[in-house]
Amino acid sequence: MINTYIARQAILDRNSETIGYELLFRDSVDNKFPELDSCIATSKLIIQNHIHGDIEAISMGKLAFVNFTERCLINKFPLMFDKKSVVIELVGYKTVSPRLLKIVKFYHGKGYLIALTEYDLDEKWDVLFPYLHMIKIDIDVINAKRIAPIVKKIKPFNIKLVAEKVETNFQLQSLTEVGFNYYQGFFYHKPEIVEGTTLSPVKMQMLQLISETFNAPLNFQDIADIISRDINLIVGLLKIVNNVSTSATVEITSLKQAATYLGEEKLRQFISILALSKLTTSHDSEIFKQALLTAKLMTSISAKGAFREINDYAFITGLLSSIEVILSMPITEIVKTMPLAKPVEIALVQHEGLLGELLNLTINYITGQGDDVKELIEQYSISPEFIQQEFIAASKWCYEMSY
Repeated sequence: MINTYIARQAILDRNSETIGYELLFRDSVDNKFPELDSCIATSKLIIQNHIHGDIEAISMGKLAFVNFTERCLINKFPLMFDKKSVVIELVGYKTVSPRLLKIVKFYHGKGYLIALTEYDLDEKWDVLFPYLHMIKIDIDVINAKRIAPIVKKIKPFNIKLVAEKVETNFQLQSLTEVGFNYYQGFFYHKPEIVEGTTLSPVKMQMLQLISETFNAPLNFQDIADIISRDINLIVGLLKIVNNVSTSATVEITSLKQAATYLGEEKLRQFISILALSKLTTSHDSEIFKQALLTAKLMTSISAKGAFREINDYAFITGLLSSIEVILSMPITEIVKTMPLAKPVEIALVQHEGLLGELLNLTINYITGQGDDVKELIEQYSISPEFIQQEFIAASKWCYEMSY
């Protein structure tokens, strides 16, 4: 039996809010689409993942964009999904046959959202416009300057345009001006460094709070003092205590008591999460979720086996993996403000060492990037099934987080 794995790529709107994830099928941990019939690929994804509730977890309650070939559509695979949770992506089409038109009408009539991929601006696609919700355009293939006439043509049908392979925020801004509504790519992973940028007192305070979690033993009073300066952190801490409490009521008389109640292990994780969430804005929500997922998955992978010796560093390294993007500052400058352990600093700055390899493996596995995933998994004798299982568990954990 061939195992299936899913990577994912976020699709964001003009306000950098995540509207959904394209789920990228893999038949191995190579993170490349396999040399396998697309219909078989989709059916494996559905059978081995969706039936067990994994797709909903991986898409974290957002829309799941799933590729469907004509054979998949004829076999009515999309009907296994809730029409409110999935977008049918039409793939593998070079022209519009009468059969394709009939199929598209059928799913549109059932209330499913349909996205056309591989669009080449040709008029042959116009007959599908009344039934489409989105059109995806690869901006590496089609120059954005050619889009203006299409924007006017699809406006009466309220079709949204999705730009694929967006790599920079500068691209995003220009594409917005052209008329694109949604964006897919890795632009939100790349920092825009601003020369001479300094941290505000609030951000410095949050970095100080994260830094406190590096101390052993923890100084509960110092942590309580920092939290006391921000009402959102106070509320966040109390919510955490309530969530982990095993008794019906926990009487909290002070912030120090609340911090102590959690214990060192939980406090280190949750306080660092609270502080990082304070550093992010609504425009950084996908970055924050990515950091959270990376932290959780790194911790799970390093719980045993070859990476076990750096397990203590895994969570904080994953959580800080996007700090350069969040603060728009070079990571070399950020680490100067924090008393990071040397393995953590090397992993974040140089992506080297055992911890750096775990960081690269985790990020590339989640996003479907990179060519070294399979090599690292084999090198460290990690079970691919184990990683996929932990990826799904980490996704569920992130989805359930409510800070």
